[in-house]
Amino acid sequence: MSALPHCPACNSEFTYDDGMQFVCPECAHEWSKEAVAEETGPVFRDANGNELVDGDTVTVIKDLKIKGTSSVVKVGTKVKNIRLIEGDHDIDCKVDGVGPMKLKSIFVKKV
Repeated sequence: MSALPHCPACNSEFTYDDGMQFVCPECAHEWSKEAVAEETGPVFRDANGNELVDGDTVTVIKDLKIKGTSSVVKVGTKVKNIRLIEGDHDIDCKVDGVGPMKLKSIFVKKV
């Protein structure tokens, strides 16, 4: 699978890199790499590969120890209204019974 973006004009997957721009061989559309960098932000995915967005509800798929305490967030705990942030722990949320936390998206699945 190519890491290059699809053509914005015809959605062709056969684009190629030509120095400072991308070119589509099917429709001859050319666009700059900077335009692609501005359009695409980080994409957050859960453990199953589903795309996450702000406000989603997710379920924890693994017991997660809470650092500095002896308590854990149990498997199956629902977390509502998540907020996505950049960083190692990319989900900022409030877990019922625990309080505000940051989670990694690899340990949750979208409900």
